[in-house]
Amino acid sequence: MRHLRAAAAITLAVSVVAGVTGCGGGTSSDGGSNESPKTLTYWASNQGPSIEADKKILTPELKKFEKETGIKVKLEVVPWADLLNRILAATTSGQGPDVLNIGNTWSASLQSTGALLPWDDENFEAIGGRDRFIDSAVASAGKEGEPPAAVPLYSLSYALYYNKKMFADAGITAPPATWDQLVEDGRKLSKDGKWALGAEGSNLSNNIHQTFVLGQQHGADFFDKQGKADFTSDGAVAAVKQYVDFMAKDRIIAPGNAEYAQNQSLTDFAKGRTAMVLWQAAATTFAAQGMKPEDWGVAPVPVPAGAPGAGKQTNSMVAGINMAVFRNTRNIDGAKMFVKFMTSDAEQKILCKTYGSIPPVKAAQSDPAFAAPELKVLRDTLATSAAPLPQVPNESQFETAVGTAVKELFADAAAGNPVTTESVKARLEKAQQTMQS
Repeated sequence: MRHLRAAAAITLAVSVVAGVTGCGGGTSSDGGSNESPKTLTYWASNQGPSIEADKKILTPELKKFEKETGIKVKLEVVPWADLLNRILAATTSGQGPDVLNIGNTWSASLQSTGALLPWDDENFEAIGGRDRFIDSAVASAGKEGEPPAAVPLYSLSYALYYNKKMFADAGITAPPATWDQLVEDGRKLSKDGKWALGAEGSNLSNNIHQTFVLGQQHGADFFDKQGKADFTSDGAVAAVKQYVDFMAKDRIIAPGNAEYAQNQSLTDFAKGRTAMVLWQAAATTFAAQGMKPEDWGVAPVPVPAGAPGAGKQTNSMVAGINMAVFRNTRNIDGAKMFVKFMTSDAEQKILCKTYGSIPPVKAAQSDPAFAAPELKVLRDTLATSAAPLPQVPNESQFETAVGTAVKELFADAAAGNPVTTESVKARLEKAQQTMQS
């Protein structure tokens, strides 16, 4: 249960980090120093099909930075399943990298620890100014009314990816626009050892992303207006049950997906074992696993009825990856230079093209590559039908507690145990108690 220990760690971090942010021997008002001006350590998130693929993508760019500045960047690509725990451990110990990627949904939580450099007007000016970035991307970088805890690096939303051949073989002529249609199509597709929909049932963050969106569609926010956990409302229970029921009741997700946490659902899709997957910017992974662009299609994530839009027609969380600087870095000037480099117009075009994400830097969006069909769906979703996850300090605890509840419910479904409204509510009550303890 290391994920639950991580939830406790972020609470502990708030109380102790004030005592460790000076560990770098800071000479800057931001808390950092320039004691090691020729080196940087960088924790990158796993954006591509594998850790090795990310290293291959990022290393040439880091060499460019080294050539321009003389600063050598030591790269470590961290799997998503491990990244939050690693960051939390670093915030409590004070022994972290100089620069790191964070999921934008963690921004407010990590901001509350005080371990990250605040991006006030002066720091934004050092990287070209705040107005270079899309407003919604900056809004996902920390609590409203405070300097952001990070800078937007890649912007994303969710889409529905579907295998064109599997659809044609099943006599399905278009991707489903509603959940009822998805289940109906899914039953046609789930046969002969193949399944309709992929899921990452042991990936806590992915569980939250999917159930948060369904919660929005059921009128649930998971937190009340005062920021207090509200996991057991009728809408929240219905959302979690609907998601787990794709395996437990509708039988369109393979039971083995309950154990997936490392992008295995994308491999199943690429190998023709699964016909659909809900994902952010999957094109790079599909290509790496042998799929051609014409093999798959992309559509908006389904909604209860009609078409995506605001309110109950929300079909994605506002997704993205931000770039943060540890406040006790020993190379504060170099860290800012590196953030400026990675968010430059030129690098944004290179990196976002490669990863299939949307540049949060306005000028970079003018590149024709970002008008491709996949990115158009992602871009339109962000603009019209995506909602941000709660910007509350304990958001990462929410991901851990409720994500674990969903993981346990998927395990029940995979084992053939009944998943009822009562059992879902019981798991969510336990999650809420974990948050309050």
